[in-house]
Parts: sequence; C-alpha cells; structure tokens
Amino acid sequence: MDTIEAMRAFMAVAHEGSFTAAGKRLGFSTKLVSKYVVQLEGKLSTQLFNRTTRSVSLTDVGLAYLERCRPIVEQIDELEDLVQEKQSSLAGLIRIAAPTGFGSNNLTQALAPFLQAHPSVDIDLRLSDSRVALVEEGFDLAVRVGVLRDSTLIARKLADMPLIVCASPDYLTVWGRPGDPMALATHNCLIDENPADATAWRFRTGARDFVVKVTGPFHANAPAAIANMAIAGLGIGRCPLYAVARSLGNGSLEQLFPDYDTEKFGLYALYPPNRHLTARVRALIDHLAKYFSSK
Repeated sequence: MDTIEAMRAFMAVAHEGSFTAAGKRLGFSTKLVSKYVVQLEGKLSTQLFNRTTRSVSLTDVGLAYLERCRPIVEQIDELEDLVQEKQSSLAGLIRIAAPTGFGSNNLTQALAPFLQAHPSVDIDLRLSDSRVALVEEGFDLAVRVGVLRDSTLIARKLADMPLIVCASPDYLTVWGRPGDPMALATHNCLIDENPADATAWRFRTGARDFVVKVTGPFHANAPAAIANMAIAGLGIGRCPLYAVARSLGNGSLEQLFPDYDTEKFGLYALYPPNRHLTARVRALIDHLAKYFSSK
C-alpha cells in the first residue's frame, strides 16, 4: 500500500464527505478511493469513518488523524513543488474558491490565458456566494470581492472594484431620477448583504464624506441578483462594476451620481498564512494581479 496516496484519499473523503466526490477530486475511481481508505484503516487497526448509505463522517479517531496527517501530506507536496520550481514548466492542481457571479465570468476569462500558458496546471474552481474555510476544505486560494473582514488569511489586493449606483430606465420613468444621493432615502433600494453595514451607502464629493441610510424590498447575498432586480425595474441597486458593466453598456441600466465617489470594494486573493505557496499558486496570483490591474 502507498501510505501517502492512502492519506491523500482519506483527506479527500474527509473534505468532500463522499467517496465518489473524493474520487472525482483526485481523478480516481470510487472503488480505488474506498480501497485506499480500507487499507489505511486496516494498517491503523481503527475505523476512520462512520459510514451509512447516505453519509460519511469522521470518527473521533479519524478527526484526530486528519489533523495530524494534513501537515505531513502538505510537507510532501512542498518537497515535490520545490523540485518542480527547478523545472521550466509549472504543473499540478490549484483549487480555487470564488463568488458565483465574478467567478463564472470575469475570473474564468482571467484563468483561460494562464491555463493556455501552463498546460500542465489543472484548476479546480468551486463557486459559492458563501464564504468557505480554505484550510478545512482543502483550497489553495480564494478570490473575493468586497471589504475584507477580520481574518487570519493573507490577502493580496489584485485591483480596486468601484461600486456603481444604478437603476433601469423604466424605474426612473416611474419613480423619478434622484437628484443627489440623499434622495435615495425616499426610493426603493436593493440591498446587497455582503458588506458589514449593507444599508449604509457611503459617498464622497470634494472633501465631504457622508452616509445615506437606505431601505428596500429586496435583499440578497449576490451582486448578480441585485443587478438583475435593478434591470427588472424593482429598485435602485449598488453593485461592483463587474456585475453591471454589460448592462450599463447596453442601456438596460443607467449609472446614477457619476460625479460622486462611492465606496470601493477590493478584489483580493487570499491564502492561508501557514501554507507554503507553491510555484504554480504564486504564478497564478501574479498573473491575476497583472490581468485585473490592467482592466
């Protein structure tokens, strides 16, 4: 039995909660993943997972083993990466977490030239509008848009992402165009719940900073949802530029208050502080910074 491969299989099942999903992640058959885990349990003379027909969960011993085998496997990966860094080409898997709207469009456009330049690199991109635990779920990198909350993760800013206040022509025809940001208090506003204080919209003009408290009938945790409701004429939205750029271009949304500066979101790459950054991950972060800073 290859103990390291068995440990990798065990870690994948623990992260995915499924032998089938672990096999897809590793490129193994479900049968081979199960075989590795059974052999590992036999070698250790203990049960690492509780198995039912519907679920797989770690036993107490399995949880303790996971905590101890993860750094061992990571150290072996680091040794392999040190060898790879001496080679002329990058190779290996990069697991990335990203928000759904940005990840499915803007991020994939940025990843395409990187993959073309490095054909031996594989990318596993997982999209979710919920924040993920990078270390626990086995991700190398997260790409996030917004104001960073307190975190133990290391963040590299890739670019600024301005927030655009906008509405559809139909909404403005029915409800009128607000003359300045303070008038937002009398309008239906669409609330993106990602910022810490989602109903406090900040503006700046000259040396004056001020906040407008807004209310409205629709709340969501994804900028794309806010943009779609604004296009439908349901209210005034505040979205990062990437979510509304196409709609502003085709006229389905109009920008409000272009003479006022709004709060800016940042586009960030985040990674765990205690994890060795492989050559391929460093190269990808550098590529993303160059790509998005030029937009």
